[in-house]
Amino acid sequence: ITQHIGAYQVHHAEKLITFLDTPGHEAFTAMRARGAQVTDIVVVVVAADDGVKPQTREAIDHAKAADVPILVAVNKIDKEGAQPERVRTEMVGLGLQPEEWGGDTMFVDVSAKARTNLDDLLESIVLLAEVEELKANPTAEASGAVVEAKLDPGRGAVVTILVQRGTLKVGDAVVAGAHWGRVRAMNDYKGEKVKRARPGEPVEILGFDSVPEAGEYVHVVVNDRRARQLAGEKANRLKTESLGRRSGKKNSLESIFDRARGAALVPDLNLVLKADVSGSLEAFEDEIAKLPQDEVTVNVLHTGVGGIAESDIMLAAASDAVVLGFNVRPVGDARQVADREGVEIRTYAVIYRAIDELRDAMEGLLAPEEVEETVGTVEIRTTFRASKVGVIAGSYVTDGKITRGAKCRLVRDGTVVYTGEVASLRRFNEDVREVNTGFECGIVLKDFMDVKDGDVIEVYETRQVERTLA
Repeated sequence: ITQHIGAYQVHHAEKLITFLDTPGHEAFTAMRARGAQVTDIVVVVVAADDGVKPQTREAIDHAKAADVPILVAVNKIDKEGAQPERVRTEMVGLGLQPEEWGGDTMFVDVSAKARTNLDDLLESIVLLAEVEELKANPTAEASGAVVEAKLDPGRGAVVTILVQRGTLKVGDAVVAGAHWGRVRAMNDYKGEKVKRARPGEPVEILGFDSVPEAGEYVHVVVNDRRARQLAGEKANRLKTESLGRRSGKKNSLESIFDRARGAALVPDLNLVLKADVSGSLEAFEDEIAKLPQDEVTVNVLHTGVGGIAESDIMLAAASDAVVLGFNVRPVGDARQVADREGVEIRTYAVIYRAIDELRDAMEGLLAPEEVEETVGTVEIRTTFRASKVGVIAGSYVTDGKITRGAKCRLVRDGTVVYTGEVASLRRFNEDVREVNTGFECGIVLKDFMDVKDGDVIEVYETRQVERTLA
């Protein structure tokens, strides 16, 4: 079992492939939550004798949420009881259709122990990289991501960096979030000293003033002074954000509901679902699937049986999701992580209560409908000109009322010839605010003089009405 992130490189067909070996999904999620897209391709390794495990499902959910192409390596095909076809069938259920079955996911059967088909796996990775057109500029200012970092008693902060762009050199001033330093020494994945690192190369560097977090974005700056300044600014910003998080959740069902009122509409609602037993989870998902999703989509990023773990919170933080639990509670430090990351956890004992709240949140995301109501109808009986105002329509209010500044349409022989507003409204040479049914008045329309006897003015108003799901 992998206990930490390792980064190493393999040569294949004159190409260099860098592998990041992650401990399950947690580091991958934490990196993504901090905005670092460190992987170009995800290789999901599934044992041919065990099949799909809960952690496999979780790893795939994280890879999909990060929008990274997935390649499946079916391992241990040399073992007794190995069933690579069963693995493929199970993976289809997770949305990964093998190419040989008409899908677009590459599957490679391998045995790491017997070294069977490992070249085929490397060839598939190279091929997928070519299809995805993965390229980087080696001449730009160097930047990348922190893969892992630790404090060594003898050497100080030891930081493993994956260079993603440009060329990192010894002596460069670097910044990673609220941490800065100058590259004093650089070792490759074999531990050998190197002077420079090009895109895609993992290196261990010395020289940071403190230990940055995994997944932090690293970039080269012009000098130490600038590095120190940027790190200080980031530290202050993190402090402010931390205070802000304490005062309110970043993403909750209420905030989603309120977002519509602020017109910052989002088209979808991301969820992480946890339940006590798989039957409850299926019922939960079935009820969500029944919600009308023509205009607002509910994305279930991950489902799982058992308590709400830290990895669930980190996935929710990375994807602006809400965590919903059915008969489960946060375990370990999940509650503290949720408070720190601003993720809302909602727990329920009755599925229908969860569905009702979800429906409310979805309705909050719908754009309000604009409804038009006719306020009054006015008949033009005569017209006369005035030197300062132009054409005045001598009119009679046949229904409702007319108000100065109201929206209106001019209808002639059944055709709308003008849409605008009432600029002026008079009775007996006096300006008035409104005229009701059965009264005569003089009307001037805004920027329109071509009024004729027999025309009809329709006065209307519009209002926005909150919509409900069908």
